[in-house]
Amino acid sequence: MSVKIKELREKRGALAEKAGKILTKAADENRDLTGEEQKEFDDIHADIKKMKTQIDNEERQAELDSEMRANQPLPGREDVRPAGEKRTEENRDLEKAAFRNWAIGGMANLTSEQREYMQGRQTELTPEQRALSAGTTTAGGFTVPESFNQQIINAMKEFSGMRQSRAFILNTESGNNYPIPTNDDTGNVGAIVSENAQVTEQDLTFGQLVLGAYMYTSKIVRVSLQLMQDSAFDMESYLAGKLGERIGRAQNAHFTTGTGTGQPNGVVTASTQGKVGTTGQTTSVIYNDLVDLKHSVNRSYRGNAEWMLNDLTVAAITKLVDANGKPLWAAGIQEGAPDTILNHPYIENDDMPVMAANAKSILFGDFSNYWIRDVLGIQIMALRERYADFLQVGFLAFSRSDGDLVDAGQAPIKHYANSAT
Repeated sequence: MSVKIKELREKRGALAEKAGKILTKAADENRDLTGEEQKEFDDIHADIKKMKTQIDNEERQAELDSEMRANQPLPGREDVRPAGEKRTEENRDLEKAAFRNWAIGGMANLTSEQREYMQGRQTELTPEQRALSAGTTTAGGFTVPESFNQQIINAMKEFSGMRQSRAFILNTESGNNYPIPTNDDTGNVGAIVSENAQVTEQDLTFGQLVLGAYMYTSKIVRVSLQLMQDSAFDMESYLAGKLGERIGRAQNAHFTTGTGTGQPNGVVTASTQGKVGTTGQTTSVIYNDLVDLKHSVNRSYRGNAEWMLNDLTVAAITKLVDANGKPLWAAGIQEGAPDTILNHPYIENDDMPVMAANAKSILFGDFSNYWIRDVLGIQIMALRERYADFLQVGFLAFSRSDGDLVDAGQAPIKHYANSAT
């Protein structure tokens, strides 16, 4: 149990004890609660309920983190070296130097200390990762430093509105099809049963969503040997940024509007219609439309819901006001608080359609129901011989991913479509 969960439970227990004492006192005096006592009792139980929600959220996240660490480690998440050696600043410098030397001249360009360290890193990989690395002669079995891998992931996220959302990121160690069972039971209800009457059956209907592993490439980024040999040039950050940006943009386009055929099924494609603009609103949206879209999503999904739209649509909404003249857009004042639209945070996604006739330009819902599957982190190749006559090295990154909306039949995410005319 984490320290935070422990503290929340202790506080909740103390509140429950305090509420119990109020009831006990009234019972001992054989009377009902006074108005003041009733208010205090109600307030305490409201706080207890809030803390229960906090505890449930913390425990669910802790359980998920534990599962990911045990079975599907995120790149750069683990901080343990072979034989339990902690990753010190010296290790980081060693990794960075080894990466620079490898990038310039391959494994033969590494010092004995760098080679020994990176070979130790190799033992941490899964069999499939080791096979990929060892089988790539241009990579020479080199293991990409954790810091470099994390920089690529950060760059991918920066240029991917979908990865900035609450979308669930699933990391797997192999690229086999990943089946996800689904079930939509919203159309089935219970019933009153008469005495001695037989209870009728109502089977659950299960479906299956399968996530694959599409191979994405950054295409080739060429860097001159002179630039790489310049100690002032931060090659690690430069390459990570360029490779991550390219893969991030390609994946985000598919995670947003992908067709689901030969590419991921985008969230816009998988979403359900929530509101259509009235005639004349081919390039606009009004307050009532946003309210209708928000409330078209089942309230069980609204508690975690967020908007997704492009920058131009955000600009249009910042000019809107409600029936009382209050702006729909509000800036987050407190530290860490996001800007909001109708009290819900929003994600700016450059791949969301611009408002136009029939465009599905605004999404609203719980994006944790959109799953992004990543396989084995990032693989990188260095093409030295190919560009040797230019005194350049070509770098190429690969990433295997897929994405789709889980339980789309329950419509956790809905869209606003602009009017056709």
